[in-house]
Amino acid sequence: MGPAGELRYPSYPESEGKWRFPGIGEFQCYDKYMMASLRASAHSQGKPHWGFGGPHDAGNYNQMPEETGFFQRDGSWQSEYGQFFLEWYSQMLIAHGEGVLAAAAGIFCGTGVTISGKVAGIHWHYGTRSHAAELTAGYYNTRSRDGYLPIAQMFAKHSVTLNFTCIEMRDVEQPAQALCSPEHLVRQVALASRKAGVRMAGENALPRFDEGAHHQIVQKSRLQMSEKGDNTATHEELEPLSAFTFLRMGESLFRSENWSLFVPFVRHMEEGRTFHPWEEEARTVEIRVHATRPLVQEAASLMYH
Repeated sequence: MGPAGELRYPSYPESEGKWRFPGIGEFQCYDKYMMASLRASAHSQGKPHWGFGGPHDAGNYNQMPEETGFFQRDGSWQSEYGQFFLEWYSQMLIAHGEGVLAAAAGIFCGTGVTISGKVAGIHWHYGTRSHAAELTAGYYNTRSRDGYLPIAQMFAKHSVTLNFTCIEMRDVEQPAQALCSPEHLVRQVALASRKAGVRMAGENALPRFDEGAHHQIVQKSRLQMSEKGDNTATHEELEPLSAFTFLRMGESLFRSENWSLFVPFVRHMEEGRTFHPWEEEARTVEIRVHATRPLVQEAASLMYH
């Protein structure tokens, strides 16, 4: 679908050293195929001068929204040109996703296989009006526009599960200057999935083994909210996640202090319990941890060979 298997543009290439958190990233629209599409779209709108490239004032990979003319609070992302460009840019991504999912659905049709596609949890700058990091990645999601509903509808069209990340993150854990809100982002995507009638799966963005992350995953796998997004209301309950991928199996998972927390976490996910005291659960599972230690040690040793 895209970088790291996710439906997005490579707007924040961390591995190449170009980008570092919480930079806004850059638009990816400058190869000859994207430029040809942009020119054609601009001509169809009767604005051929809009087809020569992306926004000139969108900054670079590591800038903050308010340092740019395009993404700042009252920036040109709200202008007629800005709306045209963002609509085109996001639709190109959705069209790519549709092509991939249609091919996959055709290949696996009738086999009983469940197909899922990944959507990135770009939670930094979610607290701003423009949601700059989401925009450069291809998600036309702003404070006044839901960019995830069209994506969820595309997934639903092909009966593909929408797999979303950052389920383990809490808002209070994020750096204040980045205006992150992973919890509100997860809630928005869950509601979009519900409206579109598509199943939602999840995974954690970072390899964490602490009970705080485990507890957050259990809670967010069964969100409750009203249609207005008020999670204090309980009269409307979203479907629980259809699946969860835990990242990841490695040496750290098999350390006794982490394994003793991982076992009750898995049981909580399986049984659907959300508010059981973690300390009690950890104590009751201690005997089981000792019993499984030989298997854990064997599994850990095999990872080195």
